[in-house]
Amino acid sequence: MQESNAFRRLFEIDVAKYVEKKGQFDYLSWPYAVAQLRLADPQAQWEVKRFDGLPYLITDLGVFVEVAVTVQGVALSQIHPVLDAKNRPILAPTSFDINTSIQRCLVKAIALHGLGLSIYAGEDLPLAEAETPAPAKVASFPPTEKKTGDAITPAQVRYIERLIEESGTARQKVLDYFGIERLEDIAKSEASRVIRSLEQARSRKEAA
Repeated sequence: MQESNAFRRLFEIDVAKYVEKKGQFDYLSWPYAVAQLRLADPQAQWEVKRFDGLPYLITDLGVFVEVAVTVQGVALSQIHPVLDAKNRPILAPTSFDINTSIQRCLVKAIALHGLGLSIYAGEDLPLAEAETPAPAKVASFPPTEKKTGDAITPAQVRYIERLIEESGTARQKVLDYFGIERLEDIAKSEASRVIRSLEQARSRKEAA
């Protein structure tokens, strides 16, 4: 594959039958993307970026991963937030969430070289406003000893507020459980647990 034609040849590969549908989003199977990449350029390489030795970066806006793919000597890098199946940020991801996001990031980095790029057309368009959610059961927080520590970040507060609304959880229930008057006072050490509980409550509501 000549360098001048590398992008064109990858872009012209028909990926339609390998596209997977999850909700309203289309995804290209990562094993297929890797296979087509290596068939086109056996010397192609990719690298999962490390941040202080970790394959993910934690910020106030969320958790991110980065993958760089090199084709014909051209390296292109893609940064991808850790998202759930509905493309919503996960502020307390599991190792599975991280791994899934790295695979999705790899496919997008490959797409920068042409393969499957058309799949992502329109992905940056704003989503339509969601319908008003129906009432749901409140989240159940497992009893645990209260801890102290630094306050959670503003981004975590905003995410918890959104989860409270989307899960139908009573805001006062969360405040009463932690013995606080506002969400900003939740200890950083408790953030992951409360976020995970609310995400589970949201999932139960969506499955109902």
